[in-house]
Amino acid sequence: RVLVLNSGSSSVKYQLLDMNPDSGGGPAAGTRLAVGLVERIGEDTSRLAHTPLATGGDKRETEGPIADHEAALKAVAAELAADGLGLDSPELAAIGHRVVHGGLKFTAPTVIDDAVLAEIERLVPVAPLHNPANITGIRTARALRPDLPQVAVFDTAFHTTMPEYAARYAIDVATADAHRIRRYGFHGTSHAYVSRKTAELLGKDPSEVNVIVLHLGNGASASAVAGGRCVDTSMGLTPLEGLVMGTRSGDIDPAVTFHLKRVAGMSEDDVDVLLNKKSGLVGLCGDNDMREIRRRIDEGDERAELAFDIYIHRLKKYIGAYTAVLGRVDAVAFTAGVGENAAPVRAAALAGLEEMGLAVDADLNAVRSGEPRLISPEYARVAAAVIPTDEELEIAQQAYALVSA
Repeated sequence: RVLVLNSGSSSVKYQLLDMNPDSGGGPAAGTRLAVGLVERIGEDTSRLAHTPLATGGDKRETEGPIADHEAALKAVAAELAADGLGLDSPELAAIGHRVVHGGLKFTAPTVIDDAVLAEIERLVPVAPLHNPANITGIRTARALRPDLPQVAVFDTAFHTTMPEYAARYAIDVATADAHRIRRYGFHGTSHAYVSRKTAELLGKDPSEVNVIVLHLGNGASASAVAGGRCVDTSMGLTPLEGLVMGTRSGDIDPAVTFHLKRVAGMSEDDVDVLLNKKSGLVGLCGDNDMREIRRRIDEGDERAELAFDIYIHRLKKYIGAYTAVLGRVDAVAFTAGVGENAAPVRAAALAGLEEMGLAVDADLNAVRSGEPRLISPEYARVAAAVIPTDEELEIAQQAYALVSA
């Protein structure tokens, strides 16, 4: 079994998965035994929601103050123990941690020791919103089970295969190297999983397939994957670069920041908040929920329609750019909350790209399913696919493969 932890600044998402079932007709490898979420950590209104899938029990929810991440993980451990799945179980092989930023040092899942933890801490300046929370989760889990392998799986690792010409910014090399300024990319566990699953859907080995992966959630990123290796991705030094997102601007002229400081008198923190939390779809139309935006469009809301058009325009630019980067594209894969559920986004993103071999079958696109599926007509030269992502399973698989080896 592998317990997967995704620690945020005030939350802990977790899943317990069975990765090595017996051969006597037991569950398939990767079966979820329990899932849950602790949110609003540090507040009086903390909430823990736990679903014991192994026993088929109902979701259990508790509310009340949970002081910190240590208290949160102890509460999680108690819930698992109540289902006979406690952290003291000899069947627990590892705890897998999602870590957002691994820099250039961590290119694969890594067993955490003091030196590894120190290096993750050293990367905090390039991931100030994410790595501190990941570190807190790691420290807490190590204290609870110091004898158990703790494995870090990095969002950036999949993108470390990018060639230097794709990863480098065109700024002074000495300055860039001194401050570790380069394009790292994020959502790597999702891009790795989805690109591999796309190849499976096409009945091919990942080494034979070139895929453009569009991870479209509140955070959004694109990647160009050639033969199973990332060769380019839209996010850069931080998750701000690239596509239009729920609250992030994506690509923007860097001089906008200087202009806002000089003309509007905005501080660095003001600009940071603007570009990360008050931009993207919410900045354009006041909503970052694609369902609400589509509802407003249907009612004739021009601001919502413009926001949608800007979102789609940026998507098309990246599809075109990555087609050029790859040379040959076998599939475009949509994933994450918007990519998996918003049929109008998929249709609009590929509309007019028939000369590039892309097309959408309206009936296939309208189907709602939790399974990987094609949404392109048979005649399309490039497959269009919807691949539900599973970052927790990817983390569990990588962690288990490492410790079992």
